[in-house]
Amino acid sequence: MSPSSAPTGQVGTEHRHPLIRRIDSYFQISARGTSFAREVRGGLATFFTMAYILVLNPIILGGAQDVNGEQLDFGQLVTATALVGAVMTVLMGVTANLPLALAAGLGLNAMVAYGLAPRMTWPDAMGLVVLEGILICLLAATGLREAVMHAIPMPLKHAIGVGIGLFISLIGMVNAGFVSQGDGTAVTLGTDGSLTGWPVLIFCVGVLLAFALLVRKVKGAILISIVTMTVVAMAVNAVADGIEWGLTTPQWPDDLVAAPDFGLIGEFSLFGAFAEVSVITVVLLVFTLFLTDFFDTMGTAVGVTGEAGLLDERGRVPRLGRLLFVDGLATVGGGAASASSATSYIESAAGVGEGARTGFANLVTGGLFAFALFFAPLAAVVPAQAAAPALVAVGFLMMTQAARIDWSDITLAVPAFLTMAVMPFTFSITNGIGAGFIAYAVLMAVVGRARKVHWLLWVAALLFVVYFAIDPIEQLLGVR
Repeated sequence: MSPSSAPTGQVGTEHRHPLIRRIDSYFQISARGTSFAREVRGGLATFFTMAYILVLNPIILGGAQDVNGEQLDFGQLVTATALVGAVMTVLMGVTANLPLALAAGLGLNAMVAYGLAPRMTWPDAMGLVVLEGILICLLAATGLREAVMHAIPMPLKHAIGVGIGLFISLIGMVNAGFVSQGDGTAVTLGTDGSLTGWPVLIFCVGVLLAFALLVRKVKGAILISIVTMTVVAMAVNAVADGIEWGLTTPQWPDDLVAAPDFGLIGEFSLFGAFAEVSVITVVLLVFTLFLTDFFDTMGTAVGVTGEAGLLDERGRVPRLGRLLFVDGLATVGGGAASASSATSYIESAAGVGEGARTGFANLVTGGLFAFALFFAPLAAVVPAQAAAPALVAVGFLMMTQAARIDWSDITLAVPAFLTMAVMPFTFSITNGIGAGFIAYAVLMAVVGRARKVHWLLWVAALLFVVYFAIDPIEQLLGVR
């Protein structure tokens, strides 16, 4: 539903408390055809589908060593991750008024842990993240980043949404243990070609429950499925022995309250990396971080707002400039807090699936991240097997955008197909967007329509060529 076609929903609002009316007006809750209840449900659903980052980010960063063999403290990483998620999610909601939550980016944190840290100290590595965030903010402030997003043709935007739907569905299945990497195959059912164990059963039942509730048009279907299967998982864990749940065990924690440790906040060196490695190496490292962050955010923004029906008739994201600037600030904040680069989360689509359409949902999600600062043990109760069905269900909802692509025009259809296929197959939003951009530019040139490709899209396509060829380029420059 586009803003222009959304129902005003203003009937009866004059009888509300003045404060409620002001909040409604500021966030355009009634104007976008939603309600406070839907926004709250959406905020809850988004948090519970991305709360895993409170555990996963500390595991990835804390499990790596820098050039001196130093490791980051797990408890301090939990605090830093929750703090950045809380502040930046609320800031996105208040300034851009979009249901788009932010936290430490998966893939980006692995790049910091295993690409940057082995070459320099942790403060130096986090300083490069801050530099990358400053670059993103400058591009957002000048409007260049926004111009790139507007240069993308609508079929590719729809393909990005579909590809992300497939991608997050795969994320859900992998996190739940429904599929995994097999011997001689890219993926296999379960761990050895078959489904075994209670956790996978919890996931399968959760998927069926989520779709059953959606079919019955039950309000809060996705959130209900998460909460229900969490309770079931806790009951199963209480009566069965030796269950391997993965990162999160569904059991009531011994201690509900844990004091936050802010020891990592501000532990970064803005230019320290230049003393550790060559300038060319620094430039290439920042460039790689920048491309991944830039296009992951672009794909997420288009996919989530498209699913929410907030794109205008030209496929443009509302308040895009503010969205991109806050995303850049999140990268700066993540590096400054030693939590790695923070970015917009595709799991926000779970909240959209629950009806979230405004930034008010972010107040709920951000509030829960702040809550997790003191109640981290309670936030980690929801196992991946209970939250993952929501990602599968939302992936299905995002797949419907495929119907908007003109498959009869092969010049557009092939780039759209590659965008949708490469994302899940390579486990990367950035790779899918890059494949689509390059294919679109090449095919348009082949059919003599090169001039119809926006010059910014040509630049982006060439940058992606560099991105995909970064290994031979490093070898040629001798910076490996």
